[in-house]
Amino acid sequence: MYKFGKSSQARLETSDDRLKEISSHVINIIDHTVLQGHRTKEEQNDYFHKGLSKLEYPNSKHNNLPSKAIDVAPYPIDWNDIPRFTQLVGAYKGVALMLGYKIRCGCDWDGDGDIRDQSFMDYPHIEILD
Repeated sequence: MYKFGKSSQARLETSDDRLKEISSHVINIIDHTVLQGHRTKEEQNDYFHKGLSKLEYPNSKHNNLPSKAIDVAPYPIDWNDIPRFTQLVGAYKGVALMLGYKIRCGCDWDGDGDIRDQSFMDYPHIEILD
C-alpha cells in the first residue's frame, strides 16, 4: 500500500475535504504525489505568465482556501509518460464517482471523456465541482 509523503500531505491539507477524501482512496490504488493545493496570488500569477495556467488570481480553483483544486502526478514523476497520468486521472474520476462527488480534470475540461479535443492540457489538475 502506498502513502503520501510529508510534502504531499501538507499540500493536500490546504485542499477541500472532498479532495482529501478522494485522494486518500486513490493513494491506495496508484502511487502519486500532490504537487499543489492552494496557490497564493504570486504563485497563481506566475503560473499564468509562464503559460501553465489560463487564469489569473483570484480566478483559479487553486486560489480558494481551502483549495477547490489539486495538482497530482504519478510517482515517480515522468512528465512524458502520459498513459500514467491518464491512468491516475481515471482513478480519481472513478473514486469520485463512487463517493458521489463531481470532479473535473485538466485533460478533459469539457467532461466528455475525450482527451483529444482539449486545447489546453493540464494533466495534473483535479478540481471538485459544487
